Amino acid sequence: MIGLFCFVLAGLASPFKSKLRLEAENAVLRHQLIVLRRSLHGRVRVTNHDRWFFIQLYRWFPSILQVLTIIRPETLVRWHRVGFLRYWCWKSRSPEGRPQIETDLRALIRRMSVENPLWGAPRIHGELLKLGFEVAQSSVAKYMVKRRAPPSQGWRTFLRNHAPDIAAMHCLLSPTIGFNLLYAFVIMRLDRRDLAWINVTANPTAEWVARFLGMGLRVT
Repeated sequence: MIGLFCFVLAGLASPFKSKLRLEAENAVLRHQLIVLRRSLHGRVRVTNHDRWFFIQLYRWFPSILQVLTIIRPETLVRWHRVGFLRYWCWKSRSPEGRPQIETDLRALIRRMSVENPLWGAPRIHGELLKLGFEVAQSSVAKYMVKRRAPPSQGWRTFLRNHAPDIAAMHCLLSPTIGFNLLYAFVIMRLDRRDLAWINVTANPTAEWVARFLGMGLRVT
């Protein structure tokens, strides 16, 4: 009874559908019958050709989801997404990689980097170009002998070693009780944090700035 009712509704709605849409839905129904006949004695087996057929019709006529019975609509949508992903992965693949460097050239790069430890990739690359080798600088850097950089001292070690020779300079602005402004320049040694020099003025000039900068250089 329910099937008959659905058939009547489909018949009433068919005049309002386009001819191409009706043909696509009929093609989907016929193909589903073919799949069911092929899998009559076992589980429904859908081949890649069947998936491609359903996906193509779905791309052109999304309304075919209403007549799918052997597969769920979300399964068809998932097939479409997977196919879209694989297509663009194939589309964006690199046609060919960077050509391999010959063994003799790799050995020459390593030898030059070992015998000239102060040479970097740009220098070795330039020397190879002079010798007639067409190679990229990135390839030279790839095949050079990797050296461990010497460990650098931390900030605390740096301060402990150089604090007696370092001074901090600071210029500050101080308002007075009479609403005037005083400009002060202070120099302080870092080793004992003692005040090395201070100067205050109400009218800073270029000569004053140059004088206290020179004082700061002499203190440090």
